[in-house]
Amino acid sequence: MQTATKNWLERNAILIAILITILIAYLSIDSNPIHVPIKITNLDKILHFSAYFTLTTSWFFALREKNKKLLIIISLILYGILLEYSQEWFTTTRTKDMYDAIANTTGIVIAAILFKYIYKYYKKIFA
Repeated sequence: MQTATKNWLERNAILIAILITILIAYLSIDSNPIHVPIKITNLDKILHFSAYFTLTTSWFFALREKNKKLLIIISLILYGILLEYSQEWFTTTRTKDMYDAIANTTGIVIAAILFKYIYKYYKKIFA
């Protein structure tokens, strides 16, 4: 079972990364943002951090053999900033928030720093 899961993940890594990228774009410019009934201070920033951490990890995994970490980091930071501006350009209910862009960038940088350990853990699970 683990071998089948590992093979599936590795065969579909780029598709998974693309789907996560599209999902984040959709959630970023959706006119009806998700409202969470729980009151947690800065939950929005935590969600931004988590989304971009996951996005970065997925692209690092998808392109792990290609050694394109810097290109991925720069591209995702620009993507996050572009989506923040897109909220203002394409919706009437949302506005850009530079603190969201900072949370996005923080998620990207932390994922880049931790990916070596995440990948090592992945290989250990599926050894």
